[in-house]
Amino acid sequence: MMLPAAHINLDYAASTPLRAEALEAMRSYDASPIAGANPNSLHTLGREAARALEAARRSVASSLGCGVRPQEVIFTSGGTEANVLALFGIAEAVRAKDPARTRIVVSAIEHDSILDNIPALHAAGFAVDIVKPSARGVIEPETLNGLLDDHVALVSIMFANNETGALQPIEELARAAHTAGAYVHTDAIQGYLHAPLDVNALDVDALSLAGHKVGAPVSCGALYLRRGTPFAPRSRGGGQEAGRRPGTQDVRSVLALAAVASALAPGVEGEWLRLRTLSDALYARLLTSPRIHATLGSPVPAGRLGGIVSIYVDGFESEELILQLDQHGFCVSAGSACSSASAQASHVLTAMGLAGDAANGSLRISFDDRVDPEALDAFTKALLTIVEG
Repeated sequence: MMLPAAHINLDYAASTPLRAEALEAMRSYDASPIAGANPNSLHTLGREAARALEAARRSVASSLGCGVRPQEVIFTSGGTEANVLALFGIAEAVRAKDPARTRIVVSAIEHDSILDNIPALHAAGFAVDIVKPSARGVIEPETLNGLLDDHVALVSIMFANNETGALQPIEELARAAHTAGAYVHTDAIQGYLHAPLDVNALDVDALSLAGHKVGAPVSCGALYLRRGTPFAPRSRGGGQEAGRRPGTQDVRSVLALAAVASALAPGVEGEWLRLRTLSDALYARLLTSPRIHATLGSPVPAGRLGGIVSIYVDGFESEELILQLDQHGFCVSAGSACSSASAQASHVLTAMGLAGDAANGSLRISFDDRVDPEALDAFTKALLTIVEG
């Protein structure tokens, strides 16, 4: 179905359009002799496909920081699989080495791909503690410290929240966890290539990323696993990815991810600052209405992603606002697209202490460098018109 030309996508935090670099990488692959070749085959085309796969692995590794080894990158089908691999793979391997470490700590603002696995972790014999954020949506090191002891196997806290955009103090959180002897995973799916990120500076043992959040296909992601980090494969059936994630690799999508990583990584900091300037201006204009409030409080903190603006509107429900904005030609969301079918208020906003009415009236406006600033101006006028009647 063709959308009206006037519809403008401001829901980039859910998924992003394919970038030109990704499209070109896939076209080149499709036109090449290795198209469809299994990179695990011994023949010439298989070996060529394997070389292309390893070149892509080097590109993704480089985007994660200086000195990251290609062997520390595990390609996956997306961010959810990367999160699940980290959560169970590390925790079970740590417990196998030290049976006393049967606790896992996660934050209350994690994505569903973490939180929805808590019952399965319980069934596997792990106790799971949930650390709550501040009213500004940040996990404080002091709060995490109160939950740490020598029974914790793994701490998993996201790099940037996918609903509010709040950046977490991962370096400090990792320091606290490591002091207690625990390993650290961060879900960087929303923040990868959208904010400066270096796994060495963050001092994390594992990090998840997803292609579709940065303009690569939805079918690819990766898990960074620091060399020496205990890890138990979640499934078996082949020796791919050094035996850590069986299954024939999707070379086509991986090449697209690598092309995007190579194109965006050098300019991440500049784009982050530019998008934050745009979001600052959007916040300022929207907050001129007494009925519109920033979920992160006012003034809006600088420690956040530039392309996410998170607000709530007095007297409105999210669904009503989304449908009215859609009629005006703007596509936004209330929060995580993975929870869009739920009528419940955002678990992120309620964890931050927002009352039910406020959380039920939330909106997330998200974009990247490809969105025209004039579109943001037009969106602002439309929302203010709706809110002010």
